[in-house]
Amino acid sequence: MNEAKADTRKPWSAEEFETLLRGKSSSYHINHPFHIMMAEGKLNAAQLRGWVANRFYYQISIPMKDAAILSNCDNSEIRREWILRILDHDGFELNGLKDEGGIEAWIQLGQAVGLSRDDVTSLRFVAPASRFAVDAYVNFARRQPWQEAVASSLTELFAPHIHQQRIDTWPEKYPWVDSTGLLYFKNRLTQARRDVAHGLTFTLDYFSQTRALQERALEILQFKLNVLWALADAIMLDQCNVQITGPKHEQ
Repeated sequence: MNEAKADTRKPWSAEEFETLLRGKSSSYHINHPFHIMMAEGKLNAAQLRGWVANRFYYQISIPMKDAAILSNCDNSEIRREWILRILDHDGFELNGLKDEGGIEAWIQLGQAVGLSRDDVTSLRFVAPASRFAVDAYVNFARRQPWQEAVASSLTELFAPHIHQQRIDTWPEKYPWVDSTGLLYFKNRLTQARRDVAHGLTFTLDYFSQTRALQERALEILQFKLNVLWALADAIMLDQCNVQITGPKHEQ
């Protein structure tokens, strides 16, 4: 019986590895046709509402994904840093400081585009395929080693660009949207950059032990990019068939 051959390939340098990770930006959903239409102001009100309503399922799943990572992680230093991501989304009230969090900010975005709080939080406008894509990501974080789940978060390398794009284009392209609804995107500019600094440093260090691990990190990042792309696919298809006309619309 032949034993598996050892991988004798030299790992990429940290600079080469980071370049390859950042090179995955071409697969980021900012390049998806639905998001291109959004940036160009080509979505109608119903389609923009549909996007907000569907994406809320992703927003409420993020802290569950991060809690799964914490539950699997045996490194207290990583846990101390990672828990900030949950607080960013769920909010907190501690020692006189209070932050309602990103989930509440997304609900306010829903209200800014003409949905009611119940329209957003009831999840009744979430397409089955949207749930499937998001659940696949949460299940990945639950079942895979925490180091791999950390690497999957690196889609945030590309997130500040798409958040800034919405901040810059929505007031002109969608002037009917209440500008207070853009708070989520503004907050994520800072939060995402902080998260990237932490997640990227860990990934470059841990996965650079071997070329095979580096390649695995690239596969994981592509998986997460595919999740976001599939979510955009699901929303685009859903909005071809379902029109959300306003707060009292029923499906």
